[in-house]
Amino acid sequence: MSNIYDLANELSRSLRDLPEYQAVVDSKKEVDADSEAKAIFDDYLAFQHELQQLAQSGQVPSKEVQDKLTSFGQKIQDNALLSEFFNKQQQLSIYLSDIERIIFDPVQELLK
Repeated sequence: MSNIYDLANELSRSLRDLPEYQAVVDSKKEVDADSEAKAIFDDYLAFQHELQQLAQSGQVPSKEVQDKLTSFGQKIQDNALLSEFFNKQQQLSIYLSDIERIIFDPVQELLK
C-alpha cells in the first residue's frame, strides 16, 4: 500500500497539471500585470479577510459591509481580467469540490 502522504503529494502535482489550474495561473499573471486589476484584487482580498474576521466573531455584516461587497462584485464584473480570473477559478473549483467529496467520503461513512 502506498504511503498516504505520497498519494497526497501526487494529487497536488496532478492538480497543478490540470489545464484548468494552468488557466487560473495564466489569468492571475494577467491580473498581476495590470495595475487597475491588481489594485482591485488586492483590495478585494483585504476585504475578504475582514469578512472572515466578522464571521469568526459571529457578527452579522452591517449594511455598509453588504454594500461594499456589492460594490466589489460590480468592480470585478466590470473588469474583464478579474471577471475572467474568477470564472477560471470557478471552473477549477469543480475539481476541488469533487476531490474533497471523494477524500472525505470515508469520514462520512464513519458518521452513518
